[in-house]
Amino acid sequence: MSLAVRFQGIEKQFGPVRVLHGVTFDLAPGRIYGLLGENGAGKSTLMKILAGYERANAGELFIDERERDFSSSRDAEHAGIVLIHQELNLADHLSITQNMFLGHELKKGFFLDEAAMRDDARAALNDVGLHKNPDTKVRDLIVAEKQLVEIAKAMLRSARLLIMDEPTATLTPSETQRLFALMARLKDAGTTIVYISHKLDEVERVTDEVIVMRDGRFVARAPTDELTRQQMANLMVGREVSDMFPDKPPLPDDAPVAFEVEGASVPGWADGIGFSVRQGEVFGFAGLVGAGRTELFEALVGLRPLSAGRVAIEGKAARLTNPREAMKHGLTYLSEDRKGRGLHVDMALKDNLTMMTLERYAHPLIDTRAERDALKGAVKDFGIRTGNTSIRARMLSGGNQQKLALAKFLNPDPRVIVLDEPTRGVDVGAKRDIYFLIHRLAAEGRAVIVISSELIELIGLCHRVAVMRAGELVATLGMDLLTEERLIAHATGTH
Repeated sequence: MSLAVRFQGIEKQFGPVRVLHGVTFDLAPGRIYGLLGENGAGKSTLMKILAGYERANAGELFIDERERDFSSSRDAEHAGIVLIHQELNLADHLSITQNMFLGHELKKGFFLDEAAMRDDARAALNDVGLHKNPDTKVRDLIVAEKQLVEIAKAMLRSARLLIMDEPTATLTPSETQRLFALMARLKDAGTTIVYISHKLDEVERVTDEVIVMRDGRFVARAPTDELTRQQMANLMVGREVSDMFPDKPPLPDDAPVAFEVEGASVPGWADGIGFSVRQGEVFGFAGLVGAGRTELFEALVGLRPLSAGRVAIEGKAARLTNPREAMKHGLTYLSEDRKGRGLHVDMALKDNLTMMTLERYAHPLIDTRAERDALKGAVKDFGIRTGNTSIRARMLSGGNQQKLALAKFLNPDPRVIVLDEPTRGVDVGAKRDIYFLIHRLAAEGRAVIVISSELIELIGLCHRVAVMRAGELVATLGMDLLTEERLIAHATGTH
């Protein structure tokens, strides 16, 4: 049975910060809606109110013409509303099956029906294309696999309205295609889907209608086929958006090598990898999920064992056993998992920013005024949108958390910067800001390494792109050879 929704004057504030201002619009049943807006526009907060994770301060929510005020996500699920979170909401120490049925366990008499839950979990995993043993611990999955578990978990709830917040951020093209096919089946069965994404090509492809929010307000809606991607981007930011990528300055042939790796091997993930990056160069890493890119760089900065290999930074050999040692040698690595490894989300913004360079602010007591001044500068330089700099990091939107993480990992003033999926979950305006920041860093003579699943991003940003497949570096392409077709062919082995 389909479900209709109407928001009437919804308002929400966190302390003194108001994030929703009288939002009013409706959702008809059995359609796929693209919900667009910059980071901090209020999209996720509005959907959390619909899914019972937050409660509005004012306004009314109507479900099938009946006013509702959900006190919890369980209440919303009973009404048929399920949210797939942008930030993964799984218990790492539990199995896939246990996560999928947590709070919804099946019983046979007085006991849990383990076999039935395992069978249902396996069927849901197959639906989303994740062929893993349901008894596998979630901590043993990579980020993309955890995302598929979240989607499969939502499928088990028999949702009448499904909210997807950046569901393809970590998925490969084939996994994304499978998800789109699943969405089409759900729509045909009458399910309403709200699809939140900054990937406008996906919004254009899978949605029936686009709804745009800006600065906590509803600003526009239109049938998807009546809007170009450029028009969507302009509505999101409230101005004309052009020139997404900065011009790539030519790299001098005599530019010194800033970072060199020879014969690097990571048990189970990478074998005999070698490459070099010059000062002022933006060097990309492409490959399918599971190709070993993230694991290689985690080993290079000491986050996992490196069984063989040599690393040199600006001509000097460096043995890096942990990230702090890497930082002292001028190398920093920003993980794709900003919530788990990038930020301490329960700490204040200034504490996150200065954590890696705390000795600068200790004389010997912490100079909190200097910390506040540093945060003020970072908010301005990185475009972090917050009405209150005293809040904790978890109160920022996903994109603003990413900007804070970038500011944190650049605070030590590194010479070599590794950015793993730097624009995952980031809106079109913030993406452009990050792209220009990357080129500014390169123009300062730093070496910037970008690991990304978005091929257009790598093509637009990088001087060269290395492609990994099944733990091996199979090609390195210069600017004149950078095309989506070539990158995909090397990544899949069909070149």
